[in-house]
Amino acid sequence: MSFDHRPTQTAIRTDLGAIFISMELSRSTWLITSLSPGTGEKMSKHATPAGDIAGLLMRFAQLQEKAQARTGQVPPIIAIQEAGLDGFWIHRVLLSEGIESYVVDPASIATSRRRRRAKTDKIDGEALVRTLLAYKRGEPRVCAMVKAPTPEEEDQRRVSRERQTLTAERVQHVNRIKGLLFAQGIRDYEPMRRDRRQRLDALTTGDGRPLPPHLKTQIRRELDRLELLLEQIRTVEAERDALLERARTAEAAPAPGLLLGLKGIGADIAGILWAEGLFRPFANRRQVAAYAGLAPTPWKSGSIDREQGVSKAGNPRLRTIMIQLAWLWLRHQPHSALSQWFKDRVRASGSRQRKTTIVALARKLLVALWKYVTTGVVIEGAKMKAA
Repeated sequence: MSFDHRPTQTAIRTDLGAIFISMELSRSTWLITSLSPGTGEKMSKHATPAGDIAGLLMRFAQLQEKAQARTGQVPPIIAIQEAGLDGFWIHRVLLSEGIESYVVDPASIATSRRRRRAKTDKIDGEALVRTLLAYKRGEPRVCAMVKAPTPEEEDQRRVSRERQTLTAERVQHVNRIKGLLFAQGIRDYEPMRRDRRQRLDALTTGDGRPLPPHLKTQIRRELDRLELLLEQIRTVEAERDALLERARTAEAAPAPGLLLGLKGIGADIAGILWAEGLFRPFANRRQVAAYAGLAPTPWKSGSIDREQGVSKAGNPRLRTIMIQLAWLWLRHQPHSALSQWFKDRVRASGSRQRKTTIVALARKLLVALWKYVTTGVVIEGAKMKAA
């Protein structure tokens, strides 16, 4: 007679008195995976057409009715979904219906490290339910829940993000025009100048020919699109300035005015800093650095102890603008304590460490700006703009 001495697996704990639901959202179908009281470890799965919020709520009601028939009580519903293409509108609908809802960062959920691991919506839905159970049990670091912005906060970010998109498109058109002319031996044409159309008519190729007619027509159409972009950028910048002015004069949000008062910070940087990060409450400086993806990621195991660089797991727009601001800070605030720290660090470690050290300066500067706009702690040695 043989005995199996392997320890039995611990059963999924379902005595929390609620229906745990995960939603796998796609463009065509929403897969609902649920774990209800009285069903043991068995999870049920249902599909509903994408966007059918009425069908989703009806399915939730049916799950509650079945749970009530089994237990004699109407359990609450706790739902979870991954942050993705659908944004936060489903999360807001569930909250308005009195449903406890969470949005999780999908990159924070532990997965198998096998090279070829099975991945289906069914497996992902069950994993989300188990993650939600562990989170509600209070297990530390089981996942990272996303703090959903309010509709107003979400809308305020669109101005700075639209300007970044328009600026990138402007660069594409300028480079395309320069590339077309460079192939004809023309190197000194600047599409951003006001006299761009007059100069286009006077251009000749490197071998002395006038511009070919089809090429000139193509460049004119490129200039039409470029001028439309320039007009849209001016409109967006006017909206940004008006938004910053309203925020500067509001008692509840003085951050933009404080940022604009520092030398080296203009309206564009102040708008992005405020809309992308500094409007949020943070408990400590570690949360500030982590939100921007500027937190360090050590690798320590046994005798191995090395630094992998920043995590890059946060807001990429905030991280990018902070790197740019760090370089500007060295230029416009050369006598500040942060600039002196950078210079001393580079002097000690060598000029090859400038790019690495600038990231550390960006992290320190972001924390210093957060303290400045929240508690009024002035950055040591920083100069203000002349009134």
